[in-house]
Amino acid sequence: MTQETENRIPLKDLLVFHQLARSLTSSFDLDTILRTILEHMERIIDAELWTLLMLDESSHELYYALAAGGEQESLRDLRVKVGEGVAGWVVEHGETLIVPESDYDPRLLSEPTLPPKKVRSVIALPLRGRKATYGAIEILNPRTDQMTDYTIAFLHILADHAAIAIENAHDVARIQQLTITDDTTGLYNVRHLYDVLGRELDRCGRLGLPVGLAFLDLDRFKLVNDLHGHLVGSKLLASAGERIQELSRKQDWCFRYGGDEFVVLMPETSPQAALAQAEGLHRALLETPFPMKNGLTLTVSASVGLASAPADGATVHAMIGAADARMYMVKANGRGKVRGA
Repeated sequence: MTQETENRIPLKDLLVFHQLARSLTSSFDLDTILRTILEHMERIIDAELWTLLMLDESSHELYYALAAGGEQESLRDLRVKVGEGVAGWVVEHGETLIVPESDYDPRLLSEPTLPPKKVRSVIALPLRGRKATYGAIEILNPRTDQMTDYTIAFLHILADHAAIAIENAHDVARIQQLTITDDTTGLYNVRHLYDVLGRELDRCGRLGLPVGLAFLDLDRFKLVNDLHGHLVGSKLLASAGERIQELSRKQDWCFRYGGDEFVVLMPETSPQAALAQAEGLHRALLETPFPMKNGLTLTVSASVGLASAPADGATVHAMIGAADARMYMVKANGRGKVRGA
């Protein structure tokens, strides 16, 4: 943008910059930030379709996080590989791509569109932060008279503010995750257990649904530390926690309670279903070999106590107390079993 253009920036545009900055820095919720970006994008430039794609780091693909005009549902399952299409090229190179209607660009051929829409022109900008590129903004078929240097500069400011806000939201989410995660096992910690269990008891209580809870204590785990050392003990704890997570259902929550104790929270699960799930988990855990270093392979057994709401009470302490008491009954009677509610 030239000095002459800067001197002619209207007051209304300066107010838009101000409002944009305030909106994007007032929340660390990623969904709120993305919607704010889309709203301002629609105000800046008139086009047939605005989309915002985010990068899934695990698959190295872009997905449509938001789309204007009610198109998000149609685009929900589409994925764009980094390097492919307009958005994929923008993310790979970290550069803005502008294809006027009069130009031909082969990248448009692989651009996902919705009938009867056809991509004739496009403005795509990377959401590039200090640490990484997080996605891209796509503006499909913008009005030709709006594809000016002034508008493009305006969009770059939007993209820069958006990338910083997205990066800040990721940092906050990462910090929050650390506060609720156990360092050794990667499972949720006991503090988070109390929060989640309290919420689930309230929710299921209002809906008249049961809640199951399994309290697992690994049997004679102290012997592992005594015989093989604490490094092996920590690795076995981590492996056992990971296996408990794998053996649990998608709707269940897994926690490390402390020491060699774990909790599995089973929302909307009857006492009978919780018992069947806990017995299956216990059996599979017992049959799992855990390879350690130097050719050592260990197995674990657990004593498990179950509790159920509302039968055992509808409070956090009532549930944990009942499950803990039944787990100790198992330990007092030979260990290695599951005692139901």
